[in-house]
Order: sequence, then C-alpha cells, then structure tokens
Amino acid sequence: MRPPAEPRVPQGQPIYRGRFAPSPTGPLHLGSLLAAVASYADARSHGGLWVLRIEDLDRLRVVPGASEAIQKTLAAFGFEWDEPVLLQSTRLAAYESALEQLQARGLVYGCVCSRAEIAAQSILGIDGPIYPGTCRQGLPPGRQARSLRLKTTAEPILFQDRIQGEQGHAVAEMVGDFVVRRADGIHAYQLAVVVDDAYQGITHVVRGADLLLSTPRQILLQGYLGLPTPSYAHVPLVLDACGRKLSKSLAALPIDPQDPLPALRLVWRLLGQTPLSGVKSVQSFWKVAISTWRIERVPPRLSAPLGIRPLVKAC
Repeated sequence: MRPPAEPRVPQGQPIYRGRFAPSPTGPLHLGSLLAAVASYADARSHGGLWVLRIEDLDRLRVVPGASEAIQKTLAAFGFEWDEPVLLQSTRLAAYESALEQLQARGLVYGCVCSRAEIAAQSILGIDGPIYPGTCRQGLPPGRQARSLRLKTTAEPILFQDRIQGEQGHAVAEMVGDFVVRRADGIHAYQLAVVVDDAYQGITHVVRGADLLLSTPRQILLQGYLGLPTPSYAHVPLVLDACGRKLSKSLAALPIDPQDPLPALRLVWRLLGQTPLSGVKSVQSFWKVAISTWRIERVPPRLSAPLGIRPLVKAC
C-alpha cells in the first residue's frame, strides 16, 4: 500500500497545515524544540498554518501543569499557533467512533495476552516483540479480552520521507497486529494521532525520527478509515553524551524560556541550516529563519551526539 504522492488537502483548506504535538509529561527539552522549530519553519516558509495539539491521552504519564508550561515556553520562543490548542483528552468520542468503524469491518479483535506472554512466544521486531497472532482466530477458553488489536497486512507500506528518503515495511511482518485500545481502556497513540491529524486537516507532519517506525502503522490505519495521508518528514534525534535519545525519561535539562536565543541558534545549526547573522531577538530570529529555511538541508541523522551530560549517572 502506497500513500498518494501529494497529500490530499481538505477542500477549502490552505495547501499547508502543520502541527506540533507534544505530550505533557514534563518541561519542553532540546529534542522537542528541534522538532518544533523544524515544523514551524517549514509551515511558515510555505505560507501555511501551524497548530498545537497536546497529546494528553495517557493520563498516567501526564504531569500536572506541564501542558501550560509547554505552551508558555513555546510562546517565549516565538511560536504562534493559528487555532485554539487541541487537547486529546477532549477527543475520546472521536477515537471510539473510529474504533467502531474498524470493528464494523472486522478489522479489530480482542486480545487476552499480557506483555510477558507475548515476549515469551515471539521474536523481536523493529519496535519490540512481534505479536504472534495468538488471539486472531478467537479468545482462549475462559479468558476475557484485555485490549483490542488491529489486523495488519503483509503488503509493504512504503512512503517518501522528505528528510529520510524512502521508508517503510510490512507491518504484519515487522510489528504484527498492534494495539488500538490498551488493556487500561486508553486509546492507543497510533489510532489517536491518525484521527486527530485528519480532524485538524494536517497536510504535512514534521516530527522526530523516533516516530519514523510508527508511520507505516499510521498509514495503514488511514487507509482502513478512509482518511488522507499527510506528507511526512522526520528530523534527526538529539542525542546525549552517551548516544541516547535526549528525552524527559533521561532527565534531560529543560530549555530556558528566559533566554531563548542560545537554544534557537543551536537547534538551527543542528537542523543544517545556514547560520543566521545579525539576529539579536526572537522576532528577528524567526524573520530570518523563515525566509531561509530549506528542509533539504536537514541531515537524516546527527553526525555525533551532543556533549550534553544526562542527569542520570550511568550511560
């Protein structure tokens, strides 16, 4: 299954609608800023709109006050979103409606398997153990479904990433049937992001390369639900001194909203863009950055990890 060469733009919508969709699990860090700058610069350089979505679906991971803090930090760094902020926690009915559509077509089934059970009887794939299809033909006697899984196909799903080049794989072979509603009742990220991108009319997704392997699953869901496939671009990951992804889970130092320019200049350099001269304010940074942005200059990966020491002791 291949997505269309160009995104299908909703009638009456601008040709470019971009977005940034952080999870409120802590303060914004440098890796998130890299993705935000790339998505914002790409949208504005195309004369497009840019919207902000807070992905607060996983209630257990949400940190109180983090959503507000992220928005304040983004504002301090000069980001301006064109529509009210969308909270995933307000969209549960939409996700359930999408699930009902999939169930009506026989594309979803209940699963009793725990993570330990799956790990014990499966091989390792690109994103953890490949689900072996234990419950695809029905539940074992005397057990009740814990989660809902999507039936996948063996046909390769390929797409042209604007930074990473041609990407993709056969989801059934590399991932297996994946969860669309978790055992705790929370709708899975893969389903929610697809439904929300379509709802917001997103035509171009620019995000971190940690989500690159998720894209074929999302394209598969888009096809099943009859939703448009955006254009994708995955920016390289920022690594710490140990070569690990810089993230909240590694206690990465948050960026400083009181002094935005140093972080903006660093991110601009990491994105492979032409060095900016004469920039002395956030406003002047964005004026020059938007006019000179070229996504073809973004490297697929960073050549070396940043010399950023994580707050955890061991690598």
